[in-house]
Amino acid sequence: MVASLAGLRFLLMILLFCGIRYGACSQEAPQVLGLRLEDPAGPVCMKNRIISAPEGATFKLRLFGANLNGSWPWVAFAGAVGDAADPCAEESNRQESDFQVTGDFDPDGNHSGLLTVEVRRKNSSGSGQRFHHLCVLSGEKWASAGPDRLRVNTDRCLPADYIPPWCLAVLIVLLLLVCAVLRTVNLSLLWLDPVELYVLHSCGSEEEKRAAKRLEPIRRRGNFLACSLLFLCVLGHSVLGVLLYQALGSIVSAVFTSGLLIFFLAELAPHIVCSGYGFQLAPALTWLAQVCMVLTCPLSCPLGLILDLGLRRDISTCGIRERAMEMIRSSINDPYSEFVKEEFSRGMLRTKTVEDILTPLKDCFMLASSAILDFSTMSEIMQSGYTRVPIYEEERSNIVEILYVKDLALVDPEDCTPMTTITKFYNHPLHFVFNDTKLDAMLEEFKKGNSHMAIVQKVNNEGEGDPFYEVLGLVTLEDVIEEIIKSEILDESDGYLDRKVKRPLASLEIPLEPRGSHEEFSLFKPPEGEPKIRTSPQLLLATHRFLSREVEHFSPARVSEKVLFHLLRHPSVNQEVHFDPSNRLSPAHYLYTRNHPVDYFILLLQGRVEVEIGKEGLKFENGAFTYYGVSALTLPSSVHQSPVMTQRPPPRDPFESADATSPSSYCPDYTVRALTDLQLIRVTRLQYLNALMASRVGQSPDPPEIKILPNSQTKLLNDRNTTQGSTSGSRAQESCTEEEAHG
Repeated sequence: MVASLAGLRFLLMILLFCGIRYGACSQEAPQVLGLRLEDPAGPVCMKNRIISAPEGATFKLRLFGANLNGSWPWVAFAGAVGDAADPCAEESNRQESDFQVTGDFDPDGNHSGLLTVEVRRKNSSGSGQRFHHLCVLSGEKWASAGPDRLRVNTDRCLPADYIPPWCLAVLIVLLLLVCAVLRTVNLSLLWLDPVELYVLHSCGSEEEKRAAKRLEPIRRRGNFLACSLLFLCVLGHSVLGVLLYQALGSIVSAVFTSGLLIFFLAELAPHIVCSGYGFQLAPALTWLAQVCMVLTCPLSCPLGLILDLGLRRDISTCGIRERAMEMIRSSINDPYSEFVKEEFSRGMLRTKTVEDILTPLKDCFMLASSAILDFSTMSEIMQSGYTRVPIYEEERSNIVEILYVKDLALVDPEDCTPMTTITKFYNHPLHFVFNDTKLDAMLEEFKKGNSHMAIVQKVNNEGEGDPFYEVLGLVTLEDVIEEIIKSEILDESDGYLDRKVKRPLASLEIPLEPRGSHEEFSLFKPPEGEPKIRTSPQLLLATHRFLSREVEHFSPARVSEKVLFHLLRHPSVNQEVHFDPSNRLSPAHYLYTRNHPVDYFILLLQGRVEVEIGKEGLKFENGAFTYYGVSALTLPSSVHQSPVMTQRPPPRDPFESADATSPSSYCPDYTVRALTDLQLIRVTRLQYLNALMASRVGQSPDPPEIKILPNSQTKLLNDRNTTQGSTSGSRAQESCTEEEAHG
C-alpha cells in the first residue's frame, strides 16, 4: 500500500514537471520584422536604413513583428566597428553600447509597440565608424534583428531642410516686411487711375504735378506692374506659410498664424499708410517697382500684354468707378440737378455735429442781466453787429434770457432802463441743444422759425458729485449755412478768412450746344497761363442762385442758367483783391471811384468794403453778397445809380436797344474801397453782352454765325450788324478796345 502511494506520488511529480516544461516550451520567442523612427525631432533622422542621432538625444522607435509580449528585457543594442560580425552575442558589446533602452516596451497592439532610446556616449575609442545593431533575445541567444543600424552623429550633421530657430524667426520677420513693402508699392502706384493722374498733372499744385510727372512713365504699363507686384506678394505669402509650418510643426497653427500676420502687417497696415500718404510715397518707390518688374519679367510681361489686348484698360481701373465719375461730372455741370442739391445741402450735415461748428462760450458776445441800457451799453450792442445777445446771471455759462436788438427800438438811453425790464417784457424763449445733435437735425429746427440761435450744452459727469449740464457755446443758422456752402458769410462784424475747401476735380469743358464747328464761344474757355482762383462749388452755386434770383439783369429770362454758370467759372470773372494794411488808401483797394467811368459789375463774395456816397460823404460798410455797378452793364454814362441794391426794372429794356452796345461807360456817384481781403465776381459789359448773345443763340432754332475775334472774345454778328456802315463797325471796335483796357 505504501509502495503504491509512493509510486503514485512519483507519477504525479513527473506529470507536473512535464506540464510546466511544456508550457514554457510552448511560449515562442519575439520576432522583430522591422522598425520605424517615430516622430523625429530636431537632428534625429533616418536615411538609407541608418538612424543618426547626436549625443544626448532621446527618440522613440516603433517595432513591428510577432510575439512582442515576451518577458522583458528582450531588446538591446550592440556596437561594432565597420562591417564586423554580429556583435549581439557578446555581453560586453551590449553593455558598452551608446544606445540604451530606457523604460519598458509599450505595446499598442499585437504586432507593434514603442521603445524609448537614449544616446549615451560610452566608448569613443577605436578606429572606423561605429554602428549599432538592434539585438533581440531569441530563446537564450541574442541576435541582430534585420539590416537596420544606428549610429551616433558626432559632427551633428543636420537634414538638408533643417533651419535653426533663430534663422526661422529672422526669415519670417524679413518676409513680412518685404510683403508689406510690396503691398505699399502696389497701393501707392495703382491707387490712381491714369485719368486721375492726368488731372493731378494738369490741375494740381506744383508738388503734385512733379509727383504725377514721375509716376506717369511707370503708370503707363499698369497691367505689367500689377501682375509683377501681385505675383511677388503671393509668392511671399506662400513662403511665409511654409516657414511657419516648419517653425510650429502644425498645419492648423501655421495657417492661422500666417493669416493673422498677413492680414495685420502685410495688408491692413499698408492700406492705412497709403490712404493718407500713398501719393507722397509713390515717387520714392518707383525704383523698387522697376526692380520687381525686371525680376518677374518672363511671367508678368507676357501676361500684362495679354491683359492690355484683352481688356484695353488697366485692371486697377474699375468700370463702375469710371461710370460713377462720369455721372458725377455731368451732374456737377448742371447746378440745379437733384444730385447737387442733395449733396451740397445735406452731404456733410449727416456726419457733423453742432459741437464741430459752434462758437465757444469765451468768444461769444454776452451781457450780464444786471446791465443798464444806457448810452454806453447800447452803443456796445450796436457796434457788436449781432442781432441776438445772450443775457447771463453771475457767470457766463448761466444764460437766462436773450435780447433781440429790435427790442431796443423804443428804448431811450437816457432812461437807463435795466436789462431785466426789457428781457422780462419780451420773454424770448431759449433754445437748448446737446452737443451731439447732427447738423441736418439742427437745420430742420432752425427752419421751423422758433429761433435762429441755440445754446449748446452737454452732460458733464466727470469727477465726484452729480452730473450737470455744461454750456459749451452758441450755434446759429448762419453757422449751419456756412458749413453747407463751405465758406464764410461775412457781415459788418466778421473778418475775411481763407478756408481750404474740398472741391471736385475740374471736368472737361463741355460746349453749351453742339450745333456746329463754327459755333464756339471762346468767352467760356479759360485762357492759358492765367492763374485760377480756387472757389468751392458750394460758393459758386450760391453765387449762381443769388444772381439769377436777386439781380434782374442775370435772371433766367435774359441769361440762361448754363451760360451764367460758365461765365462765373471764367478766371477773369472770379477775382481777388489783397488788402495791404500798411497802405490802406492804395489805388488797388478802390473798386469804384466817384465820377470815374467804369464798365463792369461787381458782386462781393467775401470780405468787407467801405462805401462813400453823396455830396455829404456818407460812409457805411457792406459785406458779402452786395453788388455794385448794375447800370454799367447797359446804361449810358449820363445816368448815375446809387449803390443801394434795387429790384426795380429799368424804364426800358436795354437788351432790345441799339444803345446797349454803346462804348460809353458808366460813372458812379459813389466810392467803394476794400477794408479786408476780397473775393468778388467782376463782369465787364462785353462779357455780359456776350453771355446775353450766347443765351439767345441757345434759344434760337437757327442761330447766326459766330466768329472768333482776334482778342479771344466772341461777338455775335447778326444781319443787322452786317448791314451797318463803317461808323457802326468802328464804334464796335472802340468798344472792344475799351473793354479790354478796363478788363
